[in-house]
Amino acid sequence: MKKTLIISLSIIVLIILAITIYWNLPIEITRKSDIKTGNGIIENIENYRKNSYKLPEENDWQTLEQLGLEKDNHSKPVYTKDEKGNYELFYDDGLGGPYLLWNSTEKKWTIDLPKIVSK
Repeated sequence: MKKTLIISLSIIVLIILAITIYWNLPIEITRKSDIKTGNGIIENIENYRKNSYKLPEENDWQTLEQLGLEKDNHSKPVYTKDEKGNYELFYDDGLGGPYLLWNSTEKKWTIDLPKIVSK
């Protein structure tokens, strides 16, 4: 009985420790695949901007799909832009945030709420 209790408590402590370590790892490790996908899309958006001298429109799904985005696909980031030429990509997990976010002014991935509100 005492041995079973010690083993059970040890397992619970190990699970809590593993979760704590995972939550404190940098997002470059925990969200590596999402960041890699997002970086490819960012590169495509920047190439589009360089060639077209503007950002793609948020509702132009023909262009956005060519750039790697997909409508209503939670494995792909959501694209928003403002009138000043800034844009964001964020992974909408449906939980209300904060999200994995890339902002064109900060040029880095963070865990945050979007700063550009979609129209």
